[in-house]
Amino acid sequence: MSDPRPLGVFDSGIGGLTVLRALKERLPAEPLLYLGDTARVPYGTRSDETVLRYAREAMAFFLGKGVKAVVVACNTVSAIALDALAAEAEVPIVGVLEPGAAEAVRRTRSGRVGVIGTQATIRSGAYARRIEALHPGAIVMQRACPLFVPLAEEGWSDGAVPRLVAQTYLGDLKRAKIDTLVLGCTHYPLLRDVVAGVMGADVALVDSAEAAADEVVRLLAASSLLVPGPSSPADHFFVTDPADRFRDVGEHFLGGPIERLERVTLPVWSEPGTAV
Repeated sequence: MSDPRPLGVFDSGIGGLTVLRALKERLPAEPLLYLGDTARVPYGTRSDETVLRYAREAMAFFLGKGVKAVVVACNTVSAIALDALAAEAEVPIVGVLEPGAAEAVRRTRSGRVGVIGTQATIRSGAYARRIEALHPGAIVMQRACPLFVPLAEEGWSDGAVPRLVAQTYLGDLKRAKIDTLVLGCTHYPLLRDVVAGVMGADVALVDSAEAAADEVVRLLAASSLLVPGPSSPADHFFVTDPADRFRDVGEHFLGGPIERLERVTLPVWSEPGTAV
């Protein structure tokens, strides 16, 4: 059995393209819809209530497109809103936090794990709680790196500025002698080389995007939702702000043209019974 409906991938900006790329490598026959809420990026500095509202609006958009499952390719949403979304959704949802935490536990040798993410992700403590639950006795050190998102969005993945920012953010984690570092934001793999250069070869970097893509494959297979075959359908991209910069940065990152790119307005979500 298979299900030809598309798979939705959602992020606040371009960071979720790391998840989309990993999904395309593993699931070449799956039709993919990508939504980047570029008008409201970054989410990591927003309140929990605002993040949940934005996430609900994205889910309503995807359900209107008839998707069979949604990948929340945003660590901030995964940390703050995933449980609420899963309770409300009509389709399966996969976040990036749980797979990333599990991969960190598999890879650590000493139990000393670092997590970097947006302010909201780090404030939630969700990664630390999950890693400690999977690895009792683990020592988890966290660091918010808010400037990494705009650097990634601007395509500044190398050079003196991102190296200086990385050295400033990561110095304490390096001195703490962690052996594993979770890139707890899907934007951060765009800066992977800079982070690796600061942390050194002895520190394993966990890409939550790659771990999430593996989890999606397992979910679709277990639910008989996989589309078989080697075909590569054209992906459809949606953004909430003018699309030129998304196209330029996205094409550079994906290594190919973004042909179907559309600007959209998301449905407005409000509490039931509340006037909008």
